[in-house]
Amino acid sequence: MDLREYEQHKFAIAELLRSALARAPEQAADLRERVQPLFARLAEDRFNLVVVGRFNRGKTSLMNAILGVDRLPTGVVPLTSVITTVGYGSKERVVLKFRSRVLDMEIPIEDLPQHVTQQGNPGNVRGIVRAEIELPSEILRRGFYFVDTPGLGSVIAENTLTTESFLPEADAFVLVTSYESPLSEEEIRFFKAGLSSRKRIFVALNKSDILPPDQQETVLRFVREQLSGYFGGAAPPILSVSSTEGLAAKLSGDQARLLASGIPELEKQLVGFLLAEKSREFLLRMCDRAKEFIQALPRPEDCGDLTSQIDALAKQFGDDEQSQSIESLFGPAGAYRALHQLKSCEICAEVTEKLWDFLRRYQYELAVDRAEQLRFAARGGLCPFHVRQLESMASPYGACAAYPALLDRLATALREAAWRGAVREMRTRAGHLTADDDSCTLCRVRDEAERAAVEATAKRREAGGARVLNSLSAICLPHFAMLTSAVRDGILLRGLLERQAAILERSSEDMKRYAIKFDGARRYLASDEETAAAENGLSLVA
Repeated sequence: MDLREYEQHKFAIAELLRSALARAPEQAADLRERVQPLFARLAEDRFNLVVVGRFNRGKTSLMNAILGVDRLPTGVVPLTSVITTVGYGSKERVVLKFRSRVLDMEIPIEDLPQHVTQQGNPGNVRGIVRAEIELPSEILRRGFYFVDTPGLGSVIAENTLTTESFLPEADAFVLVTSYESPLSEEEIRFFKAGLSSRKRIFVALNKSDILPPDQQETVLRFVREQLSGYFGGAAPPILSVSSTEGLAAKLSGDQARLLASGIPELEKQLVGFLLAEKSREFLLRMCDRAKEFIQALPRPEDCGDLTSQIDALAKQFGDDEQSQSIESLFGPAGAYRALHQLKSCEICAEVTEKLWDFLRRYQYELAVDRAEQLRFAARGGLCPFHVRQLESMASPYGACAAYPALLDRLATALREAAWRGAVREMRTRAGHLTADDDSCTLCRVRDEAERAAVEATAKRREAGGARVLNSLSAICLPHFAMLTSAVRDGILLRGLLERQAAILERSSEDMKRYAIKFDGARRYLASDEETAAAENGLSLVA
């Protein structure tokens, strides 16, 4: 089971809850109130990963490396007693929460140091409780939630107290120490507090790039011996990393450098623990609560099929094995950046623009040119869809000048059919009054514009090869089918299909997330992508 599969399991539980709720009597309001907290729990579920350590250990740099972004501010100045959280957002932003103010304050991420550092906000005189950072990073979208705490052992006593007060809210901790001076007294004290809380602690021995391999091994051995002396067999895993190398490797796409940084192994350990320990327990508990809800229905025996499906899901959680592929856990960063906030179908946009330009001129010609009015009437006018498009642009005067010739022609045709008396001919004439795609002028303009746009799009991609796929917009399915027919390069075609599949999956996930948050009365948790998921998803298929 990887992060995506874990989320799919949550979606499956939500679908079974909806099916059970649909079988409840309409008047059973108490049952609807009872199921809402289950949806809310699914909507709020996330992995709280708390990052702790002395200042200047590279805590924030390590988070930047895991997220694959260089956006969280780093520095050597001790932070104030402000908790900084990092969660998913469709766009980058920072929201400050205050101790004694009702209204929040949104600031640019570049201004964050002015509010959360000792230099910019000495002693936290502004009364900031929390700085909430939102970033469009894929690991955050999958449910990770980072908490960057003030430095342990800070000269500001309140900083250490703030960090230690956050221990109960964590699912796991990452203690960041460094090769410069590993395992301070404050870090050992944190270990004792963390182990007594029965929370898993991971040790990231950061800044491996400052020492050659033989000296790295000496420091690693020292840290292992120290922790084993204190904790014996309960000593946490120690991972040697370089956050600066890891971030640089992710930004440049250098896989060999990334592996050497140790960041992928840390990611693998974190995800493996959270999926094996926390997630499996959560899913099993949600299955039990779903079955309890079914048993509370007036006729639970009618939902035996749903109960069986829940049992099958629970068994699947026990049988799932953790995926060993970091790529499947976190996704290729470049691909997900390309999928984030995609533009709508570029072919639709080109066709719409050409139709608009044509219609803008055509509606004027129909209003003033008698010969064009007669040709318009002879062709049967426009198809019903494009009649409405013309109406949206033409003035009442323009429509009144353009359409009488057509209406007169239609009236003449009906009257001739009526006087001829043949039932079949009357029905035939009546059934062929409106223009179809072949006779509608705007349909022909649209078809020509589509062919030209599809051909141009295919040529641009073939000229640039597979590397330019990420510049493609989200193509709607009708135009995607046309585009695949126009692409002749097999490698490019395979890339198009895989990319379209990823876009459809991503849109489906946004829709499912929004539905769960709606059912759980947690719409305020929805990202911009989830809020727009209905419109975006339908635009992909039509």
